[in-house]
Amino acid sequence: MSSWWQMVVVPFLLMFFLTNPVRSQPQTNILVQSCSQVNTNLPNFYRNLNETLGNIRRQLSNNDTYFATSEQPRNSVYVVGQCRNYMSTHDCVACFDFATRSIRSCAPANGARTVLDGCYLRSTHFSFIILCIGLSSTVYAVAQCVETVTPDGCKDCLQVAYANIKSCATDVTDGRAIDSGCFMRYSASAFFDNNKTIDITPFLQDGGSSNKGAIIRGVVGGVVALIILLIIAIFLWYRGSRKKTTPGGGLYGATELQGPMAYSYSELRKATKDFKEDNKLGEGGFGDVYKGIIKDGNIVAVKKLAIGSNGGREVFESEVRVINNVHHRNLIRLLGCCSNGPELLLVLEYMANGSLDKFLYGEKRGTLNWKQRCDIIFGMARGLAYLHEHYHVTIIHRDIKPSNILLDNDFQPKIADFGLARLLPEDQTHISTRFAGTLGYTAPEYAIHGQLSEKVDTYSFGIVVLEIVSGKRCTSVPNESAGEQYLLDHAWNLHETRMHLKLVDETLDPSEYREDDLKKVIEIALMCTQSPVSVRPTMPEVVMLLSDQSRVQNPPSRHNVNLTNIRTQVDNSTSASLSMSNNDATITELTGR
Repeated sequence: MSSWWQMVVVPFLLMFFLTNPVRSQPQTNILVQSCSQVNTNLPNFYRNLNETLGNIRRQLSNNDTYFATSEQPRNSVYVVGQCRNYMSTHDCVACFDFATRSIRSCAPANGARTVLDGCYLRSTHFSFIILCIGLSSTVYAVAQCVETVTPDGCKDCLQVAYANIKSCATDVTDGRAIDSGCFMRYSASAFFDNNKTIDITPFLQDGGSSNKGAIIRGVVGGVVALIILLIIAIFLWYRGSRKKTTPGGGLYGATELQGPMAYSYSELRKATKDFKEDNKLGEGGFGDVYKGIIKDGNIVAVKKLAIGSNGGREVFESEVRVINNVHHRNLIRLLGCCSNGPELLLVLEYMANGSLDKFLYGEKRGTLNWKQRCDIIFGMARGLAYLHEHYHVTIIHRDIKPSNILLDNDFQPKIADFGLARLLPEDQTHISTRFAGTLGYTAPEYAIHGQLSEKVDTYSFGIVVLEIVSGKRCTSVPNESAGEQYLLDHAWNLHETRMHLKLVDETLDPSEYREDDLKKVIEIALMCTQSPVSVRPTMPEVVMLLSDQSRVQNPPSRHNVNLTNIRTQVDNSTSASLSMSNNDATITELTGR
């Protein structure tokens, strides 16, 4: 192979005197399968999809072809397929055929995605998930990136996978980290042929027998952590030895990741007048925010993180590097950071209008008109869609609420605090539950069971939309004797009785909105709060629904929601560690069950 990215797939074998034999595993084990919640009404969509899938299959049928794309822009059909590079052409095509059959079950949805052990297939009209399967001493591992990712993008994607897959316990025999940009897996059983194995022993013998002994002793204490570390080490070795620049770089044209600007602690302390109380802009689960004027005269927001670094300065800077490269008009821009003082600090762009909650039920209540509220809803959806689908690393916010939605001078929304949950200490269970959320806004499967996916943000988005429409706080305790209900209960009851107008904020001018538009927004919000997770739309689908001028084709159903059970589960979860901020109860850590 002539270039480093062709060698990103690095299967290798490490022997530790096994007592148990290994067996080959099937490549068609389904890890992730999801269907779009939006049905297609395009003419000949499935005929065009079949032609596109056929083109992908022909490409993968060529020897040593593991990645293929095909599209019909005129017919809005886009497909990408990829096999693991350790597979034979025959096994690759067989895996693709299996994946094709899987996504056909999504009909009549306009998009689908399936991830198997051996391949990945996605079709669309216009995620990291961690799986641990409950090691002995022989370990097989592989790491792979989509070929359109740049070297640095691949490195960053795999580093995030590494950080997440460590949540698998040390006695777990099979672990995977999956994203749209990369794939990582280790197993105690062989899942590729022996002739595809690379012996990594030479790479471990850097400093003689003493180093080797240290490695072996480390293996005894934690085989999984070492093996995943070796995946990164081998990847970085190939990157260094096969370094090559890609013209234009980036995932679909994205530029190389850049580090944040470094500020000194003394500079930011001076900018905020020693973090004076009068300069405080707000406070939340991740820390207090202060207004500051830096030496060039620009006004910034300085966030003093209330969470420690999960492993020190190096991890903090690595995670902040990911956040720093997020560029979207509906996401707060990170300007820099400081890690050389007694506290970790972030420097963010300053939003003069402050947070959304002040305009919904705070001192500025009643100043937002219907168009501004619609713009805020649409901007939030676009920002979350970017974090989930369009950035090279999937970022799940986990704490979407009005106080984390800031407004610029034109009342356009910018989402704050995205990516910060990645700095929380990792839970040691088999589920990725570094919990960061606010009761009332948090999806029940995450608040109670620690089950994390992009749909957690979808749920929170739906709750915030109901608050934007009603001007009421979802966590306000109702006066039951007066017939009051929690906001979500109230919204569902009005939806079922077709009395949507009664949910509208009384400060809004009725001449500013149409009933059909209002009903559609409420229906989309309720769709986002449904359970199970599979019936909720993704955020890109929400953007489509909001953009479409037609009515919602599949209205939400209360059969998909057990409000009593949700309230009971949330009430039971209050035994976790709580901190109060702006009258919101924020769970700072919760162990998944």
